[in-house]
Amino acid sequence: MRSLRRVLGSVRWYVRELTDESAYDRYVAHVRHEHPDAEVPSRRAFERMRTDRQEADPRQGFRCC
Repeated sequence: MRSLRRVLGSVRWYVRELTDESAYDRYVAHVRHEHPDAEVPSRRAFERMRTDRQEADPRQGFRCC
C-alpha cells in the first residue's frame, strides 16, 4: 500500500510539473520568501498576470490562437 501511494504521489507530481499546475505554488513560495510583507495575489490574479505576460511577449509561451 505504501509503495502504491508513493507511485501515485510521483505521478501526481510529474503531471503537475508537466502541465505547469505547480507554477502558482512556486510563485507563492517565492513571494513569501523574498517579499514577506507583500500581499500574495489570488490564484485567479496570478493566472491573469501570467496570461497577460505571455500575450505581451510571444517568446514567453506558445499560443496557437
